[in-house]
Amino acid sequence: MGVLWVLFGFSMVFGTSYGGFVGSFTEFAGMKDLMEPMTTVAGLPVSLFSIFQALFAAITVALISGAVADRMKFGAWMIFAAAWAVLVYFPVAHWVFAFDGVVTENSVGGWIANKLHAIDFAGGTAVHINAGAAALAVAIVLGKSAMFGQLRKPHNVPLTLLGAGMLWAGWYAFNGGSALAAGNSAAIVMVTTFVATCAATLAWIGVEKLKDGHVTGVGAASGAITGLVAITPACGAVTPIGAIFVGAIAGAICVYAVGFKEKLGYDDSLDVVGVHLVGGVVGTLLIGFFASEGMPNATNGLFYGGGVDQLWKQAIAAGAVMAYSFAVAFAIAFVLKKTIGIRISSEEEEKGIDTTFHRDSAYELEFA
Repeated sequence: MGVLWVLFGFSMVFGTSYGGFVGSFTEFAGMKDLMEPMTTVAGLPVSLFSIFQALFAAITVALISGAVADRMKFGAWMIFAAAWAVLVYFPVAHWVFAFDGVVTENSVGGWIANKLHAIDFAGGTAVHINAGAAALAVAIVLGKSAMFGQLRKPHNVPLTLLGAGMLWAGWYAFNGGSALAAGNSAAIVMVTTFVATCAATLAWIGVEKLKDGHVTGVGAASGAITGLVAITPACGAVTPIGAIFVGAIAGAICVYAVGFKEKLGYDDSLDVVGVHLVGGVVGTLLIGFFASEGMPNATNGLFYGGGVDQLWKQAIAAGAVMAYSFAVAFAIAFVLKKTIGIRISSEEEEKGIDTTFHRDSAYELEFA
């Protein structure tokens, strides 16, 4: 992703638009002319802005891998990741993140940001809905694992909780950094991110207790990530009270959404669909209800007297990204399946892809 980003990815996302769909392939190819110290975006060096956005691209592709872990050939995954980035992520990021005049004074940006005016402060559509829809498509093409439907215990709960904590901490940079300045907007975003995550965690474990009779550490971690996902598009649009509702609603919905895979028959190893796709959709739509013009995005939702205008904009943005990402990801995966193949053998799956393909293992345990 880093190589593609420097070669033409940044240009495709932030170059002058071709009809609002994708930026110029050549305008900033190789990031030429963007290393000059006087070249800035919102007062920041363009090189800094570019590397910040490059990390969004990298994490979006990485999220998809969670749905295909231990089943997809490594080579096929590498080809898929590159193709999806070029055909899907770069155009969609252009739709959402490329505002008119963001890099150069006369640059023209994407249709969601500048024509539709849907709100996505830090990537609910471009990152989470985008990756979640692609993950669902690839999981369907790839097929289920041999152990699908069997109750499998978490491998290492302490590491899961540690990872969730690291994500929670890093998310403040993800959301707060999208303000592009260490000012009041970034502070508001960090507050709403914090409280939405807390609310989602409480909602998830509360529903888990009512549904299953107990609370789990993995459930708490899943609830926290759900809250982070849901508040990502809304963090600059809602008040702290609104953020509580966004987090709580997302947590209560997604605890059930992760069970869709058993009912619908797709294998999603790390619940990318249930958490990122559904959580991203919930957060994106709730902007239409809870947005307040006193927040950085300066727009009122339905509950603040703004009517349904913002709600339908949010719905169109979510639906467009979901449909486009799913369709193209399905096509890429299907072509790979019919050509080089994408599924490891049942024997390799049983032994584990770490051992059979990478000659690595998570643990080397020896007992006397």
